[in-house]
Amino acid sequence: MKVDLYEKIWMWGVAVILSLFFLTTAVAATRDAVHPPSHVETIDPKQVMSDPRFRPPGVSTDQAGRVHVRLVGLTFAWMPAEFSVPAGTPVTFHVTSIDVVHGFQIVRTSGQTMVLPGYVSQFTTRFAAG
Repeated sequence: MKVDLYEKIWMWGVAVILSLFFLTTAVAATRDAVHPPSHVETIDPKQVMSDPRFRPPGVSTDQAGRVHVRLVGLTFAWMPAEFSVPAGTPVTFHVTSIDVVHGFQIVRTSGQTMVLPGYVSQFTTRFAAG
């Protein structure tokens, strides 16, 4: 079977592009700890403000010393709007919405997630000092 030169170029080009795609995905997953959310937790969007998991929203520390941030998305706002976390410590975010789908991103970190009403999105990230 004879394969034309231009077909060979296209086949090799596609193979190289696919290889680069899978390589960059693997590097992002291992080096940068970029993973799809896997913690599936549900919540009634109408009862978020009275749910003990989000009462009160903000920063807390559990008995083991781990830092947790609980955020609630509203139309045009986040509750709480501002908060402080310790540098160099892993911080676990628990984020939910009471109204619509929101995108949540912490600039210059791997912290980002889609926030859906009825679900609690969870991810852990670490903040550098300064």
